[in-house]
Formats: sequence, C-alpha cells, structure tokens
Amino acid sequence: MPGLRRERKVCFVAVEAARRLCLLAFAASSLSLASAENGRDLRYGLVCIILPHSVTMGHHSPVTDGAAWHMRQAVLLRAREGNTPMRIKRRDLISGFGIAVGALHLSPLEAIAAGMLDPQAAGPEYYPPALTGLRGNHAGSFETAHALALQGQHLPYPASASDSRYDLVVVGGGLSGLAAARFFREQRGHEARILVLDNHDDFGGHAKRNEFTVDGHTLIGYGGSQSIDTPSGYSPQSAALLRALGIDTTRFYRYYDREFTRRNKLGSKLFFDRAHYGVDRLIDDPRANSWLGTGDSTDPAAAVQRMPLDAKSRAAYLRLITDTRDLLAGKSTEDKILLLRGMSYDDFLRHVAGMPEPVVLLFRSESMGLWGIGYDAISALEAARNEMPGTLHLGIGAALATHGGAEDEPYIFHFPDGNAGIARLLVRDLVPGSASGNSMEDIVGARLRYDQLDLAQHAVRIRLNATVLDVRHAADRATVDVMYARAGRTERVQASHAVLACYNNIIPYLCHELPPAQAEALRWPQKVPLVYTNVALRNWRAFAKAGMYYFSAPQDFFGYGMLDFPVSMPGYAFSENPDQPILLHLVHTPAVPGLPPREQYRQGRATLLGMRFEDFEQHVVRQLQGMLGEYGFDAARDIAAITVNRWPHGYAYEYIDLHDPADWGHDKGPHITGRARCGRISIANSDSEANAYVNGAVDAAWRAVAEQLEQAG
Repeated sequence: MPGLRRERKVCFVAVEAARRLCLLAFAASSLSLASAENGRDLRYGLVCIILPHSVTMGHHSPVTDGAAWHMRQAVLLRAREGNTPMRIKRRDLISGFGIAVGALHLSPLEAIAAGMLDPQAAGPEYYPPALTGLRGNHAGSFETAHALALQGQHLPYPASASDSRYDLVVVGGGLSGLAAARFFREQRGHEARILVLDNHDDFGGHAKRNEFTVDGHTLIGYGGSQSIDTPSGYSPQSAALLRALGIDTTRFYRYYDREFTRRNKLGSKLFFDRAHYGVDRLIDDPRANSWLGTGDSTDPAAAVQRMPLDAKSRAAYLRLITDTRDLLAGKSTEDKILLLRGMSYDDFLRHVAGMPEPVVLLFRSESMGLWGIGYDAISALEAARNEMPGTLHLGIGAALATHGGAEDEPYIFHFPDGNAGIARLLVRDLVPGSASGNSMEDIVGARLRYDQLDLAQHAVRIRLNATVLDVRHAADRATVDVMYARAGRTERVQASHAVLACYNNIIPYLCHELPPAQAEALRWPQKVPLVYTNVALRNWRAFAKAGMYYFSAPQDFFGYGMLDFPVSMPGYAFSENPDQPILLHLVHTPAVPGLPPREQYRQGRATLLGMRFEDFEQHVVRQLQGMLGEYGFDAARDIAAITVNRWPHGYAYEYIDLHDPADWGHDKGPHITGRARCGRISIANSDSEANAYVNGAVDAAWRAVAEQLEQAG
C-alpha cells in the first residue's frame, strides 16, 4: 500500500479520490444502467470512459496507453467475475468506500487498482482476507508483469527515486521475502531500512488467509500454503525462525482434534460423477479410512460392488487393493527401484498389475495434490513412496528411506489460516502496530492493520499492489535501483542490496544483467498451477449423514476435497457439531494427461487464466449437489460464500524422477545455476531451492541474505 509521506499528499489523495468518486456517482445517476442487458454493457463502457489513461504525481511517471489498457482490463475482469447467478455471497465492498462506486459494481480494491483510490486512505477497513470471489493470483496482480514478459512492453523509467535510500529492497512479499527482511534486520539491527514490494493486494505469497462470517460465526481458512510439514526435518535456520516468531509446533498436538473424524463417524468417500460414469454416486472408499483415524471398517468388496464400472474392472480393482503378492518377485531391490523409476504408475498398473483402463483412471488423479499432474506423468517409484496399491508388497520399504521415503511425523501442524499464520507473525514482528498480541495463539484472531504497513516512520515497510518491472545496479554498482508500477504509474527506489523473492521465471525480464546461462536456468522450471477453493457452508449435516470427511472424485473437476482441518486455538473454535458453519476445501489441478510435466503446467496455467469465477462456482454447485443431494444438501440454501484461490503460478517446480535426470535434486539442477548472486542482487524463493515447502522458502531467504552480507563485508 502506498505510504502517506506528507500531509499535503494526503490532502491531494483525498481530494482526487473524492473528485473521481463524484464523477462515478454522477455518471451512474445520469445514465440508465438498466438500458443495457443487466446493466453490464453500459457499466463497462462507463468504466472505460472514466478510468484515466495516465496519472502524473510528483516524481511518478505516467503509464503508457498500453499499460493503462492492461490496468483497465484488470478492473473490467474483476467486475465480470462478480456476476454470480446463484447470488452466493462475495464480499468485495469495503465499508462506506463501496457506496459511491457500488452503482457500477466496482469495488474499492478495483478502484485502487485503477488509481482512483489510495489503499492507505481506506484505513483499517482495507482488509483483503475478507474478500471472496476470485483470489490467489487475482486480476490486477499479473497483467503488468505479463505485458512485460509476454509482450515486451516497457513502461517509462522514473528520472528520480520516490523514497530515500533503503538498506534492502525485497521483491516479493511471500514467506521467503518476509523471512529475508527479518533475517537482514536480525543481522543489521532494527534501524535497518527495508522495503518489501509485492504485486498482490495482500502479503504472504501463496500463504493466503481467507475469512468468512456465516450466521454470526467467523470461519478462517487457508488459500494456499497449508501446513508446517515435518518440522523435525527443518534446517537450523528455518527451525530458529519458527522459534523466534513464538511458534511451538508441539502445541498443535493439543490444538488439532485427532479424534474429530472418529467421534463424528466421518470417513473417506469416492464420488463418481454423471458426466464420466453415467450416474452421480458416492460410495465408501474401499481403501479407507485409517489415515482419517476411523479405522479400516469399510468392507472393500461391498464398496467395490457399488462402483459404476463393468464387472471385469470391479474384479480387477478388488484384486489390486487386496493382493499381497510381490508383483516384481525375483528382482533385486536395486532392479526394482530402477524399474519403478523408469515407468509411470499408470504403466505399472497396466503392464505389471494387469489393470484395465477404467481402473487406471481411478488412480490417476491421486498424485495431483502433490505434483499438479496425474500418475500418467509420475513414476511408479513415487507411487511406492506414497504406498499406492500394487506397490505395498514389493519388499523395498527399507530402501525407500534412501530414495525420499515418507516421514512418520503427523500432519497436524496447521494454523486455521494455514501458513498465512507464519506470514502474519512475520509482519507483526517486522511492522510495529500492524497487529495486536504477542503469541502464536493470538495472531489467529488478530485483525491485521494494512494501513500500517507502508508508513514512513517504520524502518520496515511493506508496499502492496506494486509490480516490480526493472532491477539494475547503478552505474557505480554501489546501489541497486528497483522500478515498479502501482496505481497506474511507475516509481523507483534505491537500496544498498536487493533480494528477489519473486518467481524464478519473471527474474530474467526484470534483471537484464544476468548471464545468458543463468537467465535460461531461471526460465527452465514451470510453476505448478492449481486452485484451492474454500466453500463456506452454513452447516455440515449432509456430510454427517453421508459419513464423509474427505472425498476423491476420479476425472471430475475438483479431484478431491475435505472439510477443514479440525484445529481450535485460544480465541478460535472449530465447528463443534453438524448444525454449525464450516469450511469445505476443494482442489482443482488443470492437468493435461499425456504431455510432459512442464508442458502440462504451461497449458494448465493458460486454462486457469481464461476461467471466470462463474466457471468455478458452477463446478462447485454441480459437484456438491450431485455428491450430497441425496443426503439433504441444497447448494442454494447451504452454500454461504465461495473463495476461489486461483494459482496459475502455484507450487515451485520439484524435480520429477520419471522425466528429469536422476542426479538432480537439492544440490544439483538448474535451480543452482539460476540462483547465483549478481553483485548486490541475490535470489530467494522456493523455486531457488526446488522445494515447494515453507522450509524451502525460508532456507532460500537465509542463503540470499547471507550472500549479501558476505558480499558487503
């Protein structure tokens, strides 16, 4: 968010915002919006007329017409995304700021993106976690960067810096960027001046918080980065950061209700949808339910008989999940591992286990939550690590420990808002007055003050809605200049050091000083696209009646989903009974089976960017109604709100043993070449570690800051 640097500028912003809002209100009252179908065509026309092509203010350079077009398209896209046929709740109006622009269905955040409002002027009411609709890489966060990377558009370079010099500028306000800011301050002292820039309207990167209020109940969910996975394996630096923030992971053994599913008789289900199987049918998962804590109470044969498959496929499926034979008997452990590494799990099922295609398709999507692609592109060795059917009795369990085997630590280290809890703790630590409290517990209920993030009196400032477009050394190489765009204009800041904690793929377009080999290495990986959708439900009676906590849906849009993690912390209580509101978490991965992984990711990303909120909403309603209608679920009645966290640029790329060289891993691969220091510029992000987890982001931050401090002497 822009800082309020002088009272005169505050007055200018207030007057300018008021003038533009008056223009909007006058236009809305002077013309009949009803004259166009649903008011949509005319509404868009009005926005196009009123939005400025450029804004000039002090040292800020005006944006060119092409860039202004991208800005206006972001606003229009956000407006279009608000058209929800079922009128499922979307909160994108902030207090009284929504009144003047409400007639145009333009939210304050859209007005901020258009340069009509300064987010600082919204005060404490500016609160992105409460927004619903299409979030994640939301409209307005990527268009300017795409114009640079995909179309080669360049915006005017400011003649002078807008702020006084910083000690460090961090590009990217995700976990890695925020951790880098804290590590730098830890080494340089609390007086170190640090600026964190992020292109989104909220900090945290993929660690996003979603909030809902349903029938008087506050629901808190995660929009991306989910849990602290296996903290016992964290590096000393990552573990120390958690401790410094007051995070004691052992407390989650109390906060996570591990008896929730057993107590409520909830288990795992399989859903077959009408489009692919000719009928909507929810059945017990024949392989359930031990991981849910409900015990293996399902009768596999009875469950399989309810599958809408041909008799041959049902018999083959039952044989696969109950067979205890070693399907690779006679081969050595080394030969088994080599064979499994060299074939997909799809092919293992076909050619080793002898499964027909309908059975292969039942399992394909089970890898998508981890990899964003199906088992057509993931090795049978990875399937063995995940204990998939047919691999359990190969006699290689002990050897898998040396090939990336699973850990035994429970998956319970989860804040109600996922790893946004870590991001919020970092921000509270970095920016005085941004949030109340002093513990890992009280951060959960704290309402963060976004209007405090970018104030001149703070040594550390976090500036949102700012897309970095150029990073370069000054002529004497004693400083680094960072140019970014926000609210329709470009600005430039100068720092002694810069840490690029943004996506690897964009870095070559920002920093032209990099050697060609390094630039190519940064372009090589593809972020994994995925969608985390949170559905706020007024109750979960239908889930209780169906006995369902988790479901998988082969070939359907949302491949799997689950009720939220049952975590209660002081000040926040998880849903206590089926009559209370709850969050449902749904996952979609836009995989394109049959293509190499990176091509699947590229095509999937393009698909997600072309989807509207209504598209996701329709899938939510269709799938839930088909799944739970017979148990009393009524989508129009029971769905209170939907937040779609769309991540075209999702997980960091992790090497895939079926497609990438066998020796690529933590210490070898393109990510090593790509993260090389360039003078006063270092790179920190999970991409640079080829590790899509919290500790990867934090370790990268530690490395990048250490590089800069060592370079500075």
